[in-house]
Amino acid sequence: MAVGANGPDPVRRRRDARRNRELLVEAAREVFAVQGLDAPLDVIARRAGVGNATLYRHFPSRAALVDEVFRDTLTATMAAGERARTAKDAWTGLLDYMDAVFTGLAADRGAIDLMTTRLEGVATLEAVHAHNRDTVDMLLRRGREQGTVRGDLTTEDLLFALAALGRAVPALTATAPQAWRRSLALLLDGLRISPAAAPLPEPSLTPDQLGEVLGNLGPHRA
Repeated sequence: MAVGANGPDPVRRRRDARRNRELLVEAAREVFAVQGLDAPLDVIARRAGVGNATLYRHFPSRAALVDEVFRDTLTATMAAGERARTAKDAWTGLLDYMDAVFTGLAADRGAIDLMTTRLEGVATLEAVHAHNRDTVDMLLRRGREQGTVRGDLTTEDLLFALAALGRAVPALTATAPQAWRRSLALLLDGLRISPAAAPLPEPSLTPDQLGEVLGNLGPHRA
């Protein structure tokens, strides 16, 4: 390393810092995909070949690291939501949107944690959760207007059911990689208007109650 009167060459320092950041992001992507978002940060640092101090210098919190790792994934999810909103047939839009979301979940354990829980402090994630809720709400409302979605179904009902199924995706894919498609199809079919459908018991969760439930699902590691 080049050393001047005031220490190591600043150009080299910046280059090394960029490289360490790239190594940390790639290591975090690999670890989160397998272990989920509550994976120990020291495991990520070791995988990247750096010390914990270097990790925290670049990413002072887990939320900051998650935001960096999953920004592209979250942007793609929002893009899928935008496409679904433009579908003339709301039911088709909902099916296509859910397929896109769950295809991503099946490929990445970290993505499951992102979309099915509440992790505080991740700005991009908060935007995606809001966009996802608005997308689902819009599609269900239009589905009711078009006569394809049962009238007593709420947005919170569907968001909770999707989160519950999402948490089961790792176990499903470990045994049969495409098994989630059957479970998702069964879930979505229950949303449709049917002469045999009984009224739903108990009131729907409120938005605040849903947030509390999703928060309790985890991850919880700081």
